Amino acid sequence: MTPLPCRIDLEAGSLTFNYAPDAARQLQDRIQTLVQSIKVASQAQPGDRPAPQPNLDYQYAGEVFLEVFCNPNIWPTPFAAKVLLTVRDDRIRLSLETPLDRLIANINDYLDNSR
Repeated sequence: MTPLPCRIDLEAGSLTFNYAPDAARQLQDRIQTLVQSIKVASQAQPGDRPAPQPNLDYQYAGEVFLEVFCNPNIWPTPFAAKVLLTVRDDRIRLSLETPLDRLIANINDYLDNSR
């Protein structure tokens, strides 16, 4: 089965690549865990040192290589968080920072359309 195209909206333009729905559901689950980690990290009282939360370091290898990275310990809320998104193949590599909430919306839209 050929993967469906996934569109990620960026601050200036968009990025479209073939992506398997199962992989998108995996990313969606990892992002939900990340959101919870950001909430835990941000709930520390002033002066308290919160327990470090694990980074999101997701990788997918299909027609393109996709990597999503985020350190939940540096963002005050999930709405302020940004992720480093890297998409590459044998000819091109694109690395950029994009808001987490925008990536969540794009993955949700992709999964809704792939049903």
